[in-house]
Amino acid sequence: MTLAAIIVTTVAGLYLAASIVVFGRRTPGYRHGRNTISELGEIGAPHQHAIAYRVFLPVGVLLLAAAGLLVGTSQAAAGLAFCIAVGYLVAAFFPCDPGSPVSGSARQGVHNLGGAVEYVGGGIALLSLADTHGGLFRLAAFAAFGAALLLTILPSTSVRGLVQRLAEACLFVALVAAAANLHAGA
Repeated sequence: MTLAAIIVTTVAGLYLAASIVVFGRRTPGYRHGRNTISELGEIGAPHQHAIAYRVFLPVGVLLLAAAGLLVGTSQAAAGLAFCIAVGYLVAAFFPCDPGSPVSGSARQGVHNLGGAVEYVGGGIALLSLADTHGGLFRLAAFAAFGAALLLTILPSTSVRGLVQRLAEACLFVALVAAAANLHAGA
């Protein structure tokens, strides 16, 4: 099951990365270092529905599958996959307001709550993984917590996109690494 989780998570991460690059190029004025991933699918964006239902939804479903594959082996790894899945599934059904502000419509509030589950919940899962898999997971946890904080205080004209991409990389790589460690120990 852990090998399947490695494959599913890797496919989800690569698909997400490729989609971000492709849709980022197709979105006028979009800058990867400045704009969040959610802004590709914000209300009124040229590719809002494609991002929601052809990127965020499948990524979320794949990570739910990874959580299901890991639940019998590691509650912490399954929790990490679940938290990431929640972030993407919420983004699919509750697109952000333009610019993905910290406050805004009720829909933006739900969107932000999904992001909090991903980064704060993911960080907690990473801390739990650090107890058995080592200090790099603790570092990844602090990256997730730091991203949650920075994304709420940095202005939209700053490096929010870069901060988010680093946090996403930490979450996805840590999930693959945890599943690989579990697979090697099986």
